[in-house]
Amino acid sequence: MIDVVQIQKILPHRFPFLLIDIVTAIEPAKNIIAYKNVTIGEQIFQGHFPGHPIYPGVMIIEGMAQAGGVLAFKSMSDEHQAGIENKVVYFMSIDGAKFRHPVKPGDRLEYRLNVLKHKGNIWVLEGKAYVDDVLCAEAELKAMIVDK
Repeated sequence: MIDVVQIQKILPHRFPFLLIDIVTAIEPAKNIIAYKNVTIGEQIFQGHFPGHPIYPGVMIIEGMAQAGGVLAFKSMSDEHQAGIENKVVYFMSIDGAKFRHPVKPGDRLEYRLNVLKHKGNIWVLEGKAYVDDVLCAEAELKAMIVDK
């Protein structure tokens, strides 16, 4: 398990753009499960949509990407993890994004990512987002780890 304090040591994101609260399972170079508790206090709900709050799909995809970043960093060798504060993950592409079910305040958004390919600093991940085992969104993400 990786809590939010440890996540902040891995990712450069901070409130309000840190979109994962906890990692509950990780198998380096294979998969990760992370969660975000969606609350009405999210700044995004001030405008999306007043009176009918829906968590934006682009934020769900970004949360997937952040979970994938944790997976990529935690999959690095110990010698490469030593310089983690000087590295960042950049998106290269998002393919096949589909939004299947709305996410609302009070939902616990679960990100499940699997490694499809990994070569050098390039990662291709299958990402899916669920609320109570209902598929809400999915996409294939490609990213690379680079120096800051």
